[in-house]
Amino acid sequence: MRKFAKELVDLHPDVILAMTTPSVDAILRETHAIPIVFTLVTDPVAQGLVETLVRPGGNITGFTIFEPEIGSKWLQVLKEIAPKTTRVAVIFNPDTAPYYRLYMNSIEVAGASLAVKTIEAAVHSRAEIEAAISALAGEPAGAVITMSDSFPVVHRDLIIALAAQYRLPAVYPFRFQATDGGLISYGVDLSDMNRRAAIYVDRILKGEKPADLPVQLPTKFELVINLKTARTLGFEIPLTLLARADEVIE
Repeated sequence: MRKFAKELVDLHPDVILAMTTPSVDAILRETHAIPIVFTLVTDPVAQGLVETLVRPGGNITGFTIFEPEIGSKWLQVLKEIAPKTTRVAVIFNPDTAPYYRLYMNSIEVAGASLAVKTIEAAVHSRAEIEAAISALAGEPAGAVITMSDSFPVVHRDLIIALAAQYRLPAVYPFRFQATDGGLISYGVDLSDMNRRAAIYVDRILKGEKPADLPVQLPTKFELVINLKTARTLGFEIPLTLLARADEVIE
């Protein structure tokens, strides 16, 4: 990423759109002059990317995907699908998710209230993903949550396949993970976020400064259920959950 960031900055663009925390970090190492608009960043203040949400300062602003309670929502959805769940492994890579505790806090609070043991499954390779999910499947009543960092996104094929192999309920943060065969997703509507980012890029190209454009919080979330996967795995989706879904994949 640092190599590509340097190449990009050397082209002297008018604005850079950077997606995910590692990408933003890489770009900021190369420039504090070229305007940057980011998306798919969890907590830009806590990660030191901006001074405040209202007045980001410097050459950067953008759109955060972080909603403090989303971790508890993931766990609640899991319990609706699989009420007997007592253990949940949260899969993430600490290198691409340095913010992981922000999500784990709400997951652990929800876990305590729902009598679910939460397990931090930090992984750095496909082999470690296999080991983590295999270990979870070694005992009954297990389930999976994948965090929103780029590593489990890139390796979603393996996670989805292992969840199917071991018949584990799994919740993902992005719609495309459900359309790729995952059981259920709940998270920020990325298409909506990218459209809003395009408006910020336009405003900067017309002369506004990133420091004067407040960082925007997520405003639109979507619940997607893959009913085909649910039937294959033997899970019956409650009608109340189907009624709340933004999309049901038949």
